[in-house]
Amino acid sequence: MSSPLEKPQIIAHVQKSVNYTLFDCKWLPSSAKFVCLGNLARGSGIMQVYEIQHGEAKLLREIEKAKPLKCGTFGASSLQQRYLATGDFEGNLNVWNLEAADTPVYSVKGHKEIINCIDGVGGLGIGEGAPEIVTGSRDGTVKVWDTRQKDTPVANIEPVEGETKRDCWTVTFGNAYNPEERSVCAGYDNGDIKLFDLRKMALRWETNIKNGVCSLEFDRKDIIMNKLVATSLEGKFHVYDMRTEHPKKGFASLTEKVNKSTLWQIRHLPQNRDIFMTAGGAGSLHLWKYEYPAHRSEKDSDGVEKGVAGTVSLLQNVTLSTQPISSLDWSPDKQGLCVSTSFDQVVRVLIVTKLNKI
Repeated sequence: MSSPLEKPQIIAHVQKSVNYTLFDCKWLPSSAKFVCLGNLARGSGIMQVYEIQHGEAKLLREIEKAKPLKCGTFGASSLQQRYLATGDFEGNLNVWNLEAADTPVYSVKGHKEIINCIDGVGGLGIGEGAPEIVTGSRDGTVKVWDTRQKDTPVANIEPVEGETKRDCWTVTFGNAYNPEERSVCAGYDNGDIKLFDLRKMALRWETNIKNGVCSLEFDRKDIIMNKLVATSLEGKFHVYDMRTEHPKKGFASLTEKVNKSTLWQIRHLPQNRDIFMTAGGAGSLHLWKYEYPAHRSEKDSDGVEKGVAGTVSLLQNVTLSTQPISSLDWSPDKQGLCVSTSFDQVVRVLIVTKLNKI
């Protein structure tokens, strides 16, 4: 890229102040609508549905709930239904029809403490196999739910007897490239990252990045594992090449220090898995591109295949807020459109330009 004008620009298209603490935001698939989740000052939860109309965010619906809402996903729902699954401060997993959100279509007391994180797979025509939701909680457990099955999780990943329970901050699905295969990756407050093979119901790989893991995401859920990005409390992110696992060294990775503040989230561009955005504690967004090495694997001195990490380049960065950007979601339908929330109680709809030229 020669001139700065050819670089992608991150433009704040709409800014909307709200009267509650924002925790999460998600685009409604196949629409110009998004939903925001949070916590009202009086201690109840709130979800708001907005639609982009004539360059503004118009509030369509506001629904108050008994408990603060921490996280949400549409990932386990069909494109016809577009049901939103949410995790709340009391450990409840609820699935809502946003058109009639008085009572949930599925509800379970999933955890003893707050559900920090949630992800869905098998819906929206993405990934094969059953529609499943994974939740991670302060109670130290990670649970996988099939909404067709009442009350009991299909998988319960918890510390073994005598092991200290760690606060689970982030969960993500991956490797869902056929109806049998599926993995869940979880990140914890002590820097642990654990990859679970749900087909074998076994821990496949683990590592520790020395700092609380704030966000994890595979570049795609519905392909054989390709790349995984982890962000941390200390302003670093790690990119793991998940194609080649060495029996002793595990997966090859690169580490990038962005700044001194927490990296709250990482989100890959749905239309190009090698571009991703990190959202930071200093109210900043950084747009990155991953470059693959000439050869993704090589043989070690014993002749065993090991992965080779690539490099990342910074495409653009912008500071939007004085407060941390707590959540970010790319539109699955319109390339470059994204929505973010921050702790200054502002929802921002952003447009990232020139992504098709990268």
